[in-house]
Amino acid sequence: MAYSSVDTFKSSVHALYEAHQPWLFQWLRKKTQCSEQAADLSQDTYIRVLQNGHTPPPESSRAHLVQIAKGLMIDRFRRIAVERAYLESLQAHPEWQQPSPEEQRVVLEALIAVDAALSNLPQRSQDVFLMSQLDELTYSEIAKKLSISFSTVRKDMFTALKACHLAIEKLDSQ
Repeated sequence: MAYSSVDTFKSSVHALYEAHQPWLFQWLRKKTQCSEQAADLSQDTYIRVLQNGHTPPPESSRAHLVQIAKGLMIDRFRRIAVERAYLESLQAHPEWQQPSPEEQRVVLEALIAVDAALSNLPQRSQDVFLMSQLDELTYSEIAKKLSISFSTVRKDMFTALKACHLAIEKLDSQ
């Protein structure tokens, strides 16, 4: 919906919140099995509505809120998975090799940003990047494994590296 004023938009968001917040909280609580996470995700959903600058028509309000909430849940679960994997990898090193808590936070933020950037890429670009970086395959090996040309591997790798670079650059500017 388009709004003629900020007050009209605020009123619309307030009405959306009043009409659907209890239902959204219950839906999220059922999905997450946690009242605290449900409360956080519910509030984050309405923050996203505010950031988007528009509210859905009344007949599609719940579907709109669910779509936003699902995206936020996926983001949260991905962040948790990345954090868990990072902390597990740290346990493989002796304590004297462990980075400081501040360094760990910086690395974790970067990993989460890169993971989010990669998740927005086409699946093939993600696969190419992961095969190169984690499996340490050459571009020729990746091309053969995925049945694509060498130049396609290069293009996909460039796309993935550019997305990672932009994600890190965005973090640095914050």
